[in-house]
Amino acid sequence: MNEKLSMNDLGRLSSEEFKIAKKNRIIIILDNIRSLNNVGTAFRTADAFLIEAIYICGITGIPPNKEIDRTALGATNTVDWKYFKTTEEAVFELKEKDYFIASVEQVKNSIMLNHFTKPKQPLALVFGNEIYGVEQAVINQSDACIEIPQFGSKHSFNVSVTIGIVLWEMLK
Repeated sequence: MNEKLSMNDLGRLSSEEFKIAKKNRIIIILDNIRSLNNVGTAFRTADAFLIEAIYICGITGIPPNKEIDRTALGATNTVDWKYFKTTEEAVFELKEKDYFIASVEQVKNSIMLNHFTKPKQPLALVFGNEIYGVEQAVINQSDACIEIPQFGSKHSFNVSVTIGIVLWEMLK
């Protein structure tokens, strides 16, 4: 019989244990995300996958914020984050630290997610604005662009769904 697990059965890390746990060497870069719900979901997903940090850029909302907290469910207290005035500044900092920069965007010569090979070096994934996507200047700075294969009539996923799909693929 399949019995639903209790919170104790799940064996989740405490906030203190999360802070000292060895993280997956992935940084999420949020490029001008408008929706505070999407920001909160990014934090919650980053916590679930033990991601190193979130870099918040441009107009993207920052914690503490009631709307972010509504979907983050406390993950803003566990996941490290840093704010940058521009996404280009965040990318520049990470390139200086030898991160591989991959923008998740539909571009000419993109690499389909199922064909992308995660690099050996630390990885930064750029997720763009809900309307305009990743800024072209950031795409120009990227080492690669990843695209999620899609088969329906719509041309994109919600950014929070995209973050979950891409992180799962990187960590499976």
